[in-house]
Amino acid sequence: MRILITNDDGITAPGLETLHAIATDLAGPKGEVWTVAPAFEQSGVGHCINYVHPTMMTQLGERRYAAEGSPADCVLVAVHDVMKDCPPDLVLSGVNRGNNSAENTLYSGTIGGAMEAALQGLPAIALSQYFGPDNRELEDPFEAALKHGAAVLRRILRNTPDEDVDYPLFYNVNFPPVAAKDVKGTRLATQGRRPGVVFGTEPHTAPSGRRFSWIKGGDQQVKTAAGSDAAYNLEGYVSVTPMRADLTAHNMMDSLAGINS
Repeated sequence: MRILITNDDGITAPGLETLHAIATDLAGPKGEVWTVAPAFEQSGVGHCINYVHPTMMTQLGERRYAAEGSPADCVLVAVHDVMKDCPPDLVLSGVNRGNNSAENTLYSGTIGGAMEAALQGLPAIALSQYFGPDNRELEDPFEAALKHGAAVLRRILRNTPDEDVDYPLFYNVNFPPVAAKDVKGTRLATQGRRPGVVFGTEPHTAPSGRRFSWIKGGDQQVKTAAGSDAAYNLEGYVSVTPMRADLTAHNMMDSLAGINS
């Protein structure tokens, strides 16, 4: 198997090393792991692409490239340039430093990379490591992802149905904020919403008098509804959420039929 890996934390991020180890296990002794990742951190860019700026590529080693762009840019340049003669069989994005459960999903560059791969017709999975008091101070806070990642991905690939649809599936996988030995299992989960948790800003005034604002996240230890991603994560489970890029509220199509004229 030929696997492309990317992330949004940047080419030097420790989570990318974890993902490389997971991908190497998954690819097998005859497989290949290719890395095309952002040259600099791109957290929070979502599915952004550099539509009006070129993306500079730098080869750092065999099958290892840094791109001055977003995770979605990295997937695009990998598929249409770096790997155009040897396309990947699978795209993995992560392992993100921090969770991409619940509302975080909507902002995540890690998710954006997987989404772009799906739009390119490739199987794609985003992986993120939830942080909390039970794993933040571990020697390797990514150990839950490292130990359980390959097995979780194999189950996903084994159970994914063949589809012929406009917007193919991709997956959002979040590893719980616990040590590897304390992971209870894997649960299929919906995308949740943390009650009362939103992004905000913290204003600052620089010595020059210029005004700045830092974007701030909310409490990540708030559970979502039962059966959803962050609820399972905080209970010690790996969550797997199947997703599509189609944002249509399909359940409202009949109810809103009166809009037609």
